[in-house]
Amino acid sequence: GMTDGGDIFTITAASPAAGATALVFASPHSGDRYPEDMGAAPGLSAASLRSAEDALVGRLVAEGPRRGAPLIEGRIGRAYVDLNRDPDELDPALIAGLEGPTGAKTAAGYGVLPRLAGDGTPLYARRLTLDEARARIAAVHQPYHRALGDLMQATRDRQGRAVLIDWHSMPTRATGAEVVLGDRYGSACGARLTRRLRALFEGVGWRVSLNRPYAGGWSTQRWGRPEEGYEAIQIEISRGLYLDENTLAPGLGFRRTEKALARVIAALCSEPWAPDAGARSD
Repeated sequence: GMTDGGDIFTITAASPAAGATALVFASPHSGDRYPEDMGAAPGLSAASLRSAEDALVGRLVAEGPRRGAPLIEGRIGRAYVDLNRDPDELDPALIAGLEGPTGAKTAAGYGVLPRLAGDGTPLYARRLTLDEARARIAAVHQPYHRALGDLMQATRDRQGRAVLIDWHSMPTRATGAEVVLGDRYGSACGARLTRRLRALFEGVGWRVSLNRPYAGGWSTQRWGRPEEGYEAIQIEISRGLYLDENTLAPGLGFRRTEKALARVIAALCSEPWAPDAGARSD
């Protein structure tokens, strides 16, 4: 069944036929809706506006709910609000009345309200007000993360722990690998999960890179707390495997990639992912 978060997110519940797992799937960047009040630069092309989207990632990982992992997907395009950034990462170059300092990504134009499109084009011909920025975060970022938090807590309560798999895609030229696993240099999850995922992706013939160039964004940081029973890992899939990057429609490899991911997901979900021996306090 699907839970509707209005225009903000969708949750596809785990199939009742599947065994319960400790896994929660998320696709924060596959949204393609841009609210009317965005007020983007008049000449901005749709292609530029959408160039940061992880198009179709929610569709690619639909095997998750069939195998027992609920899937939450953002529906609003990343150029409007970036769900994988700290909500405090506001960009003084975009938002009037702010002082710094800011993190490196925000300074580069990719804060929680991006200043630049994925292709580097400026998104606005104006500055945003602080009220406007805060209203967007309250309308989109907060509800998504509240819903994700509810899923993680319910899963931990039921299974003894919860493991967030945060699914993303990356430009084909980003790296020499087909997959980048980001576990924040080993701090966000047990080594066993990273090793297992690496082996599964290598098993379908893909080259895997660890933490370079993507070590995991805000969701991975926020939920990567193994000592509290929460683990997280970010997975970046090369768009060249499945996407026509000009049209954002399924590319030639879509079916093959969907099948390969279904194999990886089925194997991952078939494991108990019980708390590691000795990690429990009861």
